[in-house]
Amino acid sequence: MSKNQTFEFGGVKVAPGTRASIALNIARLYTHNDMTLPVQVVNGRRPGPVMFVSAAVHGDEINGVEIIRRLLQHKSLQDLRGTLLALPLLNPYGFIHRSRYLPDRRDLNRSFPGSAKGSLAGRLAFHFMRDVATRCDFGIDLHTGSNYRTNLAQVRADLNDLPTRELAMAFGAPLIVNSPLREGSLRGAVSSLGKPVVVFEGGEALYFNESAIRTGLRGILRLMRHTKMLLPRKHTAQFEPIVTHKSSWVRASMSGVFSCSVRLGSIVEKGAVMGTLSAPLGEESEEVLAPFGGIVIALLNLPLAYEGDALLHLAMLAAEEEAEETIDEYTSFLRADEIEIDVLGR
Repeated sequence: MSKNQTFEFGGVKVAPGTRASIALNIARLYTHNDMTLPVQVVNGRRPGPVMFVSAAVHGDEINGVEIIRRLLQHKSLQDLRGTLLALPLLNPYGFIHRSRYLPDRRDLNRSFPGSAKGSLAGRLAFHFMRDVATRCDFGIDLHTGSNYRTNLAQVRADLNDLPTRELAMAFGAPLIVNSPLREGSLRGAVSSLGKPVVVFEGGEALYFNESAIRTGLRGILRLMRHTKMLLPRKHTAQFEPIVTHKSSWVRASMSGVFSCSVRLGSIVEKGAVMGTLSAPLGEESEEVLAPFGGIVIALLNLPLAYEGDALLHLAMLAAEEEAEETIDEYTSFLRADEIEIDVLGR
């Protein structure tokens, strides 16, 4: 069997069967300190695909940081084929300040493909595209909900692209949302190079969500086995994901206090009561009704809302009974003691 080649990254040569933590110099802050982009390169003993896994494009979305930390500790990487580029802190400035944005309020995920002479966001995007994206065959970008919202564990992908669809299905999240490419996003920029990217969403900003972390780690390992970067397992839990092509935010019809009566993953019928908006003094209230039948894929955690604020994200379903079965199977998986996703990889 052939041996993998040495992988050179950031001026560092990573021999087959080894790994290295590398800091890419991005820019200098006005404090005269350098801002670097941390990358761990895991180079397998045998040849195979090159994949990136990134997190914290929005600096307050920390679930992905923990997913990558656990991935790098997982014992299965001892048998890695190909090369893994792990970037747990793609927006180091935002991560330090617990902020979604960069210092000029720029959204890094709207700044791709970036510029070598641009703003801090542009330079981060440029270095990622030049040093990481061009070296990889495909990638996974990890996100959470934002602005006091929690997301059901889900994959977002352009399902019209067959290689991307294949990766999305292999990931094995309970829900796949068909999501068109957005200009300026990491996913859009990398896809323009002909390299498929899937986005995993789960949990909320600034908090760890164990179920989302476990689902994300499990999904990455499944995808790596599907692409033959890891050896297949004899027994792997299987369930058919829910695929939705339409979703919509249900917005507040009045300002007030929102009392939610559904949970993430709840399947509701058209016209079902999903909560109540009430004025603080109680003199006025309105029920929040489902505009169509579907599954709740995101919720507002903050019970304070202005008129027009997004309260719940509802995804349309093609087959309600099959969706209920998938959610039940996913819940059972989370309750199981899965050796595969043990924190220490034992």
